[in-house]
Amino acid sequence: MNLVRAELERLGARRFVQLMLVLLVLAFGVTAATTLAGSHRPSAQEVLDAEQQAAAARQELERTHQLCLDRQRGVLPVEEVQEYVPDDCSEVDPALMERVPVAADFLVGVFTFAEEARPLLYFLIAFLVLFGFLVGASYIGADLNSGGVVNLLLWRPGRMTVLGTKLGALLGAVALLSVLASAAYLGAFWLIGQAAGRPGRLDGEFWRSLGAIWGRGMVLVLLASAVGFAIATLGRHTSAALGAVAAYAVVWELGARLVLEILDVSRPDRFMLSSYLGGWLTGRVEFFDDRPCTDGPSGFCDSMYALTWGPSLAVLLALTGVLTTAAFVLFRRRDLM
Repeated sequence: MNLVRAELERLGARRFVQLMLVLLVLAFGVTAATTLAGSHRPSAQEVLDAEQQAAAARQELERTHQLCLDRQRGVLPVEEVQEYVPDDCSEVDPALMERVPVAADFLVGVFTFAEEARPLLYFLIAFLVLFGFLVGASYIGADLNSGGVVNLLLWRPGRMTVLGTKLGALLGAVALLSVLASAAYLGAFWLIGQAAGRPGRLDGEFWRSLGAIWGRGMVLVLLASAVGFAIATLGRHTSAALGAVAAYAVVWELGARLVLEILDVSRPDRFMLSSYLGGWLTGRVEFFDDRPCTDGPSGFCDSMYALTWGPSLAVLLALTGVLTTAAFVLFRRRDLM
């Protein structure tokens, strides 16, 4: 029998994998049903009122921006300066804003696919990351703990071949499932937007942005699956992967972050894996830290710093590569009995 086919069958036959699939379907079903129940197709009058409110909100932003510019130029009397006008006019410049008010913001009880697709996709990616990590850890962890790997090696000698096939079968199965789940999930909400809500503005820019998020998310799902597989291989048990993640979250993300804050270390977020996860998934994540401004020379100082997708991907790939390589090296030398 082909080794790849055998591993795929073993993966699909695992009760934990089947349970995770059921939970995946239930989570998506509940989300879709809740959205459908809480949405309705807006009337023409509702849409008109929402468009007028959105236009008024945009005009107010433009007026505030103009007041700010007038104040900077000194042409606005002091008594006309409103409290809500900021010192930095770029904060209220509609042209620089990532998002300006649109009609969907003023439609109550109406699902707009174009506005809700991104947060829904982030939810999907988060679930698939958890799915991939847990399945990857349990797939190899259970076999190592129960002696299934030893029996497999008796049938097909070659440790690197067996472990590599297991990892390849896992990544292939998770990738296929992720593609199918994404199509079904987004397709369901697109239908809800068409039938019981509003599709919104689905132009080329929207689909390119959504596709970029989905692509980065799928890479993250595969990396999480490989990391779960590698840690469970190193620890010879599924619980090793779960314990490692829990220990990292408590000791480093919480404990070390608190210590860095106490020590007043500059830009502590750059030492946290969660920062690079956010930087990769969103493409760019910004953090605030005014320590360089208070410690450095007087004058203008930018308190914001950012992590972009390039360095974030490099860190994630390096971490996954180190763990996977260590898992293969240790598996090759370890006594499996």
